[in-house]
Amino acid sequence: MDSAIGTLKVIRKRILEVAFQAREGHIPSSFSILEILYSFYLRSSKLLQQNDCFVMSKGHAALGLYATLEHFNLIPREWLDSMCKFNSQLGGHPDMRKIPTLEASTGSLGHGLPYGLGLALGKSIKGENGSVYVLIGDGELNEGSNWESLLVAKHRKVSNLSLIVDFNESSERALSLGNLREKFESFGWRVVEIDGHSLDDLERFFTQVNSKPSSLPTALLAKTVKGKGIKRIENSPEWHHKTPSQQELEEFILELQ
Repeated sequence: MDSAIGTLKVIRKRILEVAFQAREGHIPSSFSILEILYSFYLRSSKLLQQNDCFVMSKGHAALGLYATLEHFNLIPREWLDSMCKFNSQLGGHPDMRKIPTLEASTGSLGHGLPYGLGLALGKSIKGENGSVYVLIGDGELNEGSNWESLLVAKHRKVSNLSLIVDFNESSERALSLGNLREKFESFGWRVVEIDGHSLDDLERFFTQVNSKPSSLPTALLAKTVKGKGIKRIENSPEWHHKTPSQQELEEFILELQ
């Protein structure tokens, strides 16, 4: 576990450095979901045959995804070094045409869950193994397309679909979501709540969601902190789409260490 925590600090440092070089990227959102991304791809890398699909609907947190893919050798280092430069493979949002390992091009909020629902239905119809995981931000639940998808998933008993909500309370600055557990359960979904920065909690979830099948789709409410790891960035709206100065970069790296 200590080794994994150290690895996550290295990935966070990489995110900071790339954001500084590119003058682009959503650092707080990337830090918020980093443990979720790391846990999913760590589990995937340990399986000999991987039939699961992952859709990161929260596309503006692309820098977190890119840094994780780089760590697991799914994209080359030079790609991230050139992020958002002319002719780069990596832009501000993930593009499946340029990154072969991705299931979807994302960033238009509210599209990831309907897309993932289609992938999960397709797997069921074709009799394929594997689950579909969709990661959204809690603020994305302001989009009505998500709630329509929740209804369809329950109606069609799409049990191979899991929705992971990065629950960092970003939505509270715009539109209060109220009790999310009650809302999801009222739509007929199985609900699991965890600490979204706990690698143990995440490992248990990814293991149990497959080992204990249900006739219901699953919603994981992952409680997180936006900007987790850097006190000045944590829960600060100022840093939503801000990149560090040279001095701030040095200070933040020292704080991580």
